[in-house]
Amino acid sequence: MSAGKNLHPGINIGHVDPGAHRAAEPVIFGFWVFLMSDLVIFALLLATYAAMSVHGIAGGPTPAQVADLPSAAIETGLLLLSSFTMSLATVALKYRPGRAHLRRWLAVTAVLGLAFVGMEAWDFAKLAGQGAVPQRSGFLSAHFTLLGTHALHVSAGLVWMAVLAFQLGRTELEDLVRLRIMRLALFWHLLDVVWIAILTFVFLFGAVG
Repeated sequence: MSAGKNLHPGINIGHVDPGAHRAAEPVIFGFWVFLMSDLVIFALLLATYAAMSVHGIAGGPTPAQVADLPSAAIETGLLLLSSFTMSLATVALKYRPGRAHLRRWLAVTAVLGLAFVGMEAWDFAKLAGQGAVPQRSGFLSAHFTLLGTHALHVSAGLVWMAVLAFQLGRTELEDLVRLRIMRLALFWHLLDVVWIAILTFVFLFGAVG
């Protein structure tokens, strides 16, 4: 395969296009370093949540009282499905000529991500309506900070997706945009991993605590 047929720069192309592979390596490595540093932030927020869920109730709502399992189940389904469609977008990036399939799967991913963020906002509004606001206790502060930080990351991913969809129309940026889509996919999948940790510690453990 020649360099002109390179459809997936930066990932597993060392045997067919060593030049492009070497050029993409530091970019992908640097992005992995960013993702790991982001993961450290979520680990600290989860540790803070764990401590506050025991010692920071202050007479307010407990984890069992704020854990909405049906809503969490729907949000989990939306996010996991969006990760699947993001994978289909990267497959289209690699194997499908043209951009129609790529645009379609990115659009579906964006709709699912928007639905997830909308449900998160609805959950926050529902808690606030019940008087469970962040300033009520240390536990609620940790709860809103953890889930809000994750929702903010998903929102940032949606903005990133919109920018890339616009850049897909500019042929002079084609290689750069492809590599950016791969980084966006890594970022999006990481948010899934973080959400599974949140689902486990916040909602499942919270419901039985």
